[in-house]
Amino acid sequence: MSTVGNTAYRYRIAAPQDTEAIEALDDSFTTDTVFQVTVTEEGFALREIPVEPPLTKVFPEDNPGGGDAEDDADSRTFVAHGAVGDLAGFLAVSYSGWNRRLIIEDIAVAPQHRGRGVGRALMGLAREFARERGAGHLWLEVTNINAPAIHAYRRMGFAFCGLDTTLYEGTPSRGEQALYMSMPCH
Repeated sequence: MSTVGNTAYRYRIAAPQDTEAIEALDDSFTTDTVFQVTVTEEGFALREIPVEPPLTKVFPEDNPGGGDAEDDADSRTFVAHGAVGDLAGFLAVSYSGWNRRLIIEDIAVAPQHRGRGVGRALMGLAREFARERGAGHLWLEVTNINAPAIHAYRRMGFAFCGLDTTLYEGTPSRGEQALYMSMPCH
């Protein structure tokens, strides 16, 4: 249990009864800036640029893993609940032993709980799990248009480590670029 402002949050490993709320959580975002990716022969450059009107992204439905992750010793889904028991956010991770990487598979914080430290606290649980598994670093993928998340990840200590310009081809996110970020576990 932790308190941020006047709101108390409870954090725990997800249970099967959390699946429906996790799947229903609004993970959309609105931003007035995006990261423009320029690819060169030597690598790539990022530049934050304004967008007018602000861009709203609604992610396509998928299966984030829900409450079954605790059955797999190398995967976890953590949930955060607000004071009234509403789902404030969740984070799903999996450990890859061959390269000692904890992969952030999915993270979302409900709009009314954003900016209150819920994502940071969930990421703290991921770091604890990473240490338990012997991971050397946490790793995630984020679209270049999700500037709010990119800023949050950077404040948490993540750094850019890669780019995939084709990951979203053939999907509703076509035209966006996948940015990879990592952070040491220590």
